[in-house]
Order: sequence, then C-alpha cells, then structure tokens
Amino acid sequence: MKKSLLALAALTAFAGVASAQSSVTLFGVVDLNARNVKNGGAGSIKSLSQDGNASSRLGFRGVEDLGGGMRAGFWIEGALGPDTGSGLPSLGTGGSAQLWQRRSTASLMGGFGEIRLGRDYTPTFWNYTVFDPFGTNGVGSSFNTVSNLGSGATTLVRASNTIGYFLPTMGGLYGQAQVAAGEGSTGNKYLGGRVGYAAGPVNVGVAYGRTDRTGAMADDFTDLNVGGSFKLGFATLMGFVSKREYLQQEQKTGLIGATVPLGAGTLKASYVKSTGSSAGALVNQYDATQMAVGYVYDLSKRTAVYTHAARITNDGNAVNGALFALPSGPTAGFARGQNSTGYEFGVRHSF
Repeated sequence: MKKSLLALAALTAFAGVASAQSSVTLFGVVDLNARNVKNGGAGSIKSLSQDGNASSRLGFRGVEDLGGGMRAGFWIEGALGPDTGSGLPSLGTGGSAQLWQRRSTASLMGGFGEIRLGRDYTPTFWNYTVFDPFGTNGVGSSFNTVSNLGSGATTLVRASNTIGYFLPTMGGLYGQAQVAAGEGSTGNKYLGGRVGYAAGPVNVGVAYGRTDRTGAMADDFTDLNVGGSFKLGFATLMGFVSKREYLQQEQKTGLIGATVPLGAGTLKASYVKSTGSSAGALVNQYDATQMAVGYVYDLSKRTAVYTHAARITNDGNAVNGALFALPSGPTAGFARGQNSTGYEFGVRHSF
C-alpha cells in the first residue's frame, strides 16, 4: 500500500513538473453580424457576415521551458467562416486554401529576444491595425481604402516563408525585423522592420517594408508608415500616416481616430483620407475618404455586441475616379467615383 502511494505521489509530482515546463492552449474568436452595404449604382446587399469587431479564427499555441531562460513555442491559427460553417472565411480571402493562413510559426525565446519562423504578420501591417480604432475589421476598417497599387504584392498583411527577430523587453522600446523568401511565388519576397516605444499613455511606431520584384511584378513595392496613440483621461487618440509606392504610382493614407470608454462599452470613430494616382489618365484612382463610427458593449470579458457604420466617398468620376468599397457589398454596376455606405450589428465571442 505504501509503495503504491509513493508511486502515485511520484507520478503526480512528475506530471506537475511536466505541466510547468510545457503548455498548449486552444483559442479562437467567433464574430457574426447582420450587414447591409450599398455601392453606388450596384445597389445594396443584405448579408449575414463576419469579422465586424474581430477576425474569426481557431488556433493552438504552446510553449516549452528549455531551461536556462530559454523557451520554445509554436502558434498555428486559421481563419473561420462561421456564417456558413466553413473552414475558411467566406469574405476577403480570395479563396485561399491555406488551413493555417493567419499564422503558423515556431519560435525560440530568451533574454536575447525571439526568433520566429513561418507565416506571420509583416512589420509594416502593425501600425495600420494597432492605431486603427476598428482594428482593420468590419465596415470601419482603414484598410478599406488601402491599395497595393496593382503591384501583385501579397505582403500588406502577412508573408509566408519568413524569418523574424523581435527585440527583448527593453523598457518601452520594441522592434522587429523580418525577411521572407520568395520561393518562386509572386509578391512574397519581403524585407521589413518596425521599431517603436510604448510607455505610460504614449505608443509610437515606425515601419518600412519592401516587397521585391518577382514573377509578373514590374518593380518593387514599398510601404512606409508611422503611427501613434495617446491616452487621455477620457479617451485614447490615435492615428497613422503611410505611403505606398510601385512603379510611378503612389498612394498616401492618413487616419485620425479615437476610442472613448462609456460604461461597459466603448465608442469609436475614425476619419481616413487616401490620395494618389498613376502617371497615366487615372489621376484620381486612389483618392477616397472614409468616415466610420461604432459602439462595442461588453457583456463579459469574452462576449460583446457591437454596431458600426461607415461611408466611403470615392473622388473623381466614372473614367478616372477611385473604386474603393466596404466589405461584402455588390460589385456588378459599381462605377468609379461612386460612394459605398454600410452598417452592421453583430456579436463577438472569444475563447
């Protein structure tokens, strides 16, 4: 009996040590909304859509203590289409068949920082989403008017085949560098970095990235952006400015916005202005203005309901105007220079 108790105690102690050294977490988000978007002469579409407040996802992440202050980790995360029950998002992915297209990385971490390999966000994406009150989600996303200028670059948000380095904790200083191998894929060969400072009420960051000419690309595509936020007593002000270039084309985008806590909820608003053109006749093709407002009410730490509304005013005319639209609106008959308006009511649950 005593031997059995001793053996059980030893096994329990071993299990405790193992669990302390290694952990795996299942996590995810399900975000669904009722959305209506009207695009100029194309009319309107009412839909059950997704990702108005946060991107729907399912993922697994884990970390193992290697000793000596070093850890190993992994993170695999895929997008979901909860409105149809599919394993892929039904909107905004171009029909990608990647199972873990949001992130799939392995890391080594320690006092030196983090070395991360795999598919991941690009450094140049972070300032767009961190300093956007809508987090580049839903009808209020600042990315609704951001273009890759027809370059074929696929690195506005993520890149595959990357090797990245993240600085260790150094007061408020943060930073990362990333290189992505093209491996024969058009628009994925990337080199970029981001550095910033976050302490107290202030957070500022600057990033630059270059997607090298590959495949059918006629030139390199570059993205330079600077963003920041400042917490006041009653609100957080935020914004960014960015410039993307390809061949003789250029687009500049600026955002000013704010989030205001109101009881158990948060009011948010943003104004986005994009300008740019090519050297040809389409002199206004990247000129547009977007205004967005929304409110998120937290029912708990994991569940929230929300409502957002936005309007894109495309400058120019049917010949040389811009053609930006809110997500999941109709496209047939939507002409250059026309406007796009929409609203959504939804629920988001994270686990």
